[in-house]
Amino acid sequence: MEKLQPTVEAVLEQIMREYGTRVLRLVTLMVKDRSLAEDITQDVFLKAYRHLPRFRGESSIRTWLYRIAVNECKGCLRSWAFRNLLPRSWISRESDVSAERQVMERAQRDELVRLVLELPPLYRQVIALHYYADLSIAETAEVLGVTEGTVRTRLHRARQQLRQRMESREEWEWNGTNGCES
Repeated sequence: MEKLQPTVEAVLEQIMREYGTRVLRLVTLMVKDRSLAEDITQDVFLKAYRHLPRFRGESSIRTWLYRIAVNECKGCLRSWAFRNLLPRSWISRESDVSAERQVMERAQRDELVRLVLELPPLYRQVIALHYYADLSIAETAEVLGVTEGTVRTRLHRARQQLRQRMESREEWEWNGTNGCES
């Protein structure tokens, strides 16, 4: 008996369930604005829907989606309107945490995210893809359309800039365990 192939809509629905939150997080980190990121994420999945029948499988669905997301973000970052917007806070507010340690860890994570958001877009992209989207060096290179050496160089420079910014703040003690070392 011949197996039925799923419809494009069914495949897209599965992809959205599996990768929707991850794509939204990546886009949010890149554009620094939650509502704008939601719009871009919708555009990413709309493009994926349109191009899904032509997806050749030369890369994984994940890297293909991230490449679409990065390209959509690049287009947005280049637009005049975006460059003139003031970023709004997108870090979600959680309920009050009673433990002092959890509060301090959250403050450090928030500060790290803020510092990452201050990086130039080329460095922010590699940090977002490698650390937040958990892509390998090779996958990050594939998504960005650059060599693995370029990704390594950008990661190194991004970590250097983060390290310098953290060391300039008295409350940070750089020890390589704050989420920026491989």
